Amino acid sequence: MERLGERAMLEEKPDNKPGAARAGPLGVDFAALNTLHVVHAQGSFSRAAEVLGLNQSAVSYTIDKLRKVFADPLFLRVEGQQMPTARCEQILASTRTMLDDFLRLAEPDPLDLARIEGRYVIACNYYERIIIIPEIVRDLRLAAPGFTIEIIPSADIGPDQLVRSHADLLLGPFRRNDAAFYSRKLFDEHYVCAMDREHPLAGKTLTLEDYLALDHVAATYGGLWKSGYLRELEAMGHRLRASLEVPSPAGLPRLIRTTGYVATMPGLLAQYFSDELHITPCPVPAPFDVLMVWTERVHKSPLHRQIREVIAQSVSRTVGRG
Repeated sequence: MERLGERAMLEEKPDNKPGAARAGPLGVDFAALNTLHVVHAQGSFSRAAEVLGLNQSAVSYTIDKLRKVFADPLFLRVEGQQMPTARCEQILASTRTMLDDFLRLAEPDPLDLARIEGRYVIACNYYERIIIIPEIVRDLRLAAPGFTIEIIPSADIGPDQLVRSHADLLLGPFRRNDAAFYSRKLFDEHYVCAMDREHPLAGKTLTLEDYLALDHVAATYGGLWKSGYLRELEAMGHRLRASLEVPSPAGLPRLIRTTGYVATMPGLLAQYFSDELHITPCPVPAPFDVLMVWTERVHKSPLHRQIREVIAQSVSRTVGRG
């Protein structure tokens, strides 16, 4: 994310101007270190230039300068990606906290989101993009019109996206107890069954025996994520027999009406299809929490705290429960 203070920090200023970013004895300043971190997070000089609001030649020049200072190539191009060297990883680890502290100091107090420009990256999956992202984007646009919001898929690597600074916030059922992560519950959820209104079991309370005998359509998420109800069934010693597997819940209503299969999905998602399908309680409800998750990198930032609060309030209004 282009955080508050980054653009000003990265602009070249004559040394006689107040607030000029002066290089230390080794020719390294905060702007150069920040460029190093952004290139590492983006894996590309061109994408880093977009995030920083610079041209690619300026990014290349800065990395070349750092290569001379540290007597190390820092990045090696491997299969189209800029891969960090071991020395680069060491430098990044040693300077992350220092750089974050500097950027926090650059944030004005009090913050006025409406007057700040930046970039905010949210990682999530199909469910969150359908249920809460539209309202989150609307509310962030009202509160912080100068921000560019980017939504990226998280699959099952959301926590890693946070650690590598590919995302500022993760939304979804990703509860982490690691000390490196912070989280806040947004709302609770459970699974229900969706079927055609003419299905023979529509209107009947499903028993576990009924449920296991159904013809199921299951979302596999490309093998990168296993839904909670499947994990709970396996813990009970059962295995769901899927007659049809699809990569995501997208397009399920029409598929269910066409085939007569039954789909198990989160309750709020099923509400969007309730005019087209019959929705009934699932005998394996597998309750779970939907959270927002972040790391120490942004935990103490007043700017990030304010954005997280906007998101939390937006979700509370949308879902109406916590």
